[in-house]
Amino acid sequence: MKKRIIQIILCLLFALISWYFILPPLNITSPLFWSYIFEVMVVCVVIFTVGETLDFRHRINFSKFKWIPIVAGCAIVCFALITVINIVYSPLFMADKYANRIIVDETGNFIEDVAPVDFNKIPLLDKESSEKLGDRKMGQATEWVSQYYVSEEYTQINYNDSIVRVTPIEYADIIKYFTNRKEGIKGYITVNSVDGSSELVTMDKGMKYMPSAYFFENLNRKLRINYPTAIFDEPNFEIDNEGNPYWIVPTIKYSGVGLKKEINGVIIFDAITGNSKKYNLKDVPTWVDHVYSADLIIEQLDNWGEYKEGFWNSIFGQKNVVNTTDGYNYLVMDDDVYLYTGITSVSTDESNLGFVLVNMRTKETKYYSAPGAEEYSAMASAEGLVQEKKYTASFPLLINLNNKPTYLLSLKDNAGLVKMYAFVDVADYQKVVVNDASLGIDAAAKKYLGESTSEYDANNLKEKTITIKEVTNAVIDGNTYYYFTDTEGNLYSASIKVDKNILPFMKSGQKYKVTYSESEVNILASIEK
Repeated sequence: MKKRIIQIILCLLFALISWYFILPPLNITSPLFWSYIFEVMVVCVVIFTVGETLDFRHRINFSKFKWIPIVAGCAIVCFALITVINIVYSPLFMADKYANRIIVDETGNFIEDVAPVDFNKIPLLDKESSEKLGDRKMGQATEWVSQYYVSEEYTQINYNDSIVRVTPIEYADIIKYFTNRKEGIKGYITVNSVDGSSELVTMDKGMKYMPSAYFFENLNRKLRINYPTAIFDEPNFEIDNEGNPYWIVPTIKYSGVGLKKEINGVIIFDAITGNSKKYNLKDVPTWVDHVYSADLIIEQLDNWGEYKEGFWNSIFGQKNVVNTTDGYNYLVMDDDVYLYTGITSVSTDESNLGFVLVNMRTKETKYYSAPGAEEYSAMASAEGLVQEKKYTASFPLLINLNNKPTYLLSLKDNAGLVKMYAFVDVADYQKVVVNDASLGIDAAAKKYLGESTSEYDANNLKEKTITIKEVTNAVIDGNTYYYFTDTEGNLYSASIKVDKNILPFMKSGQKYKVTYSESEVNILASIEK
């Protein structure tokens, strides 16, 4: 009897320790819960089996192990039952429910719904560039950099009408945790997505509940203790309108076991005090920008595109079957953050049928029919104009420019710094214009719209003789522009209005005397043989 009590205690102790580290929800719809249960069952079988064979003075009586097949049988039955339930809840039988995971309004009018672009409120910096700026700001704070590191969160939010990415600072290691845990982490970093300014925001009280904290101050452990049955999605770090730091933690419900994930609530967790409150979706405060993760939105959009005509059609006929394109970006409108991604046919690889905008707080979704270039084709087109520079294009932003859907891209150097802006016509990705970022985004827009035939400084022109290496051209709103490189690798752009008798007839190897304004792409003022 004493041995049996010890075995039970060992099993309970293992279950408790395992729960402390794995932190599974006590919820039968969670795959993590069942993997935890099976792990505990296996270890308990081992503990009881070893306990029965410890006394070597007697022959092992295998009749004592009759319970093992019973335990194994229960595990097999559970596994089989989960499999059957998941088949029933799969798209094979419930394609319509998968298609309706997200309600897509297909009557949207882009020009009416999306206001003309305001370049003072457009997030020109992507996450990668923001990370570099944030790391640089952290590196300047010598008293911080030895104790902490910058998290990779960089959540895109609308903060008091400013578009910023915000990210917390984390403990560098367990030693730094012990030496700093009393005061917590007294800062986070913001990067303005419009102008690139970054700030290390310091606070009077430190954040104690973080993913890098340990024991009961670890964010995930604190959440699990407070909400033992809840299934959590990935937490997002955000700040409210007063700059107070919070973790926004969506809660999940599944159909079957781990199928058809849906968000059913949001926990707002104070990173300083550890206090938290769970909200119904309709009651989430408006300062919260990210209730739904981008991955979940993309998954649900793909289900909508694949299964709206039924499961078998998604495999065989594929009538009206569409998918999202491989990538997304964010727009900020009316104090909310929207996810943008293109919609393409499963049989088309370089063009979009249209695109969707999804409110990341409410999941309100609108589809806009706009056949045109797929995003990566637009990126390649912009990169092609400055191929000598080997710049890389950011994933496009979709904007309303002159009442037309237009891609706006940033072209970055190897250090991740934005060197040029590019505008690409959604309907025709060969209509593309690039311009030096130092001249400003407005100058690039005017160049694209053909409102300016010369963006050069007339008082600061240079003159030299060049040999043409490559020439290309683009027609933008009826105006022809020529882009060419010389044998020294310099780039030039010129409107047809500079000289209509020379520019159309330029060929590789020909020499010309040019007058230009120097920039990343030199802007031609005149050309002669």
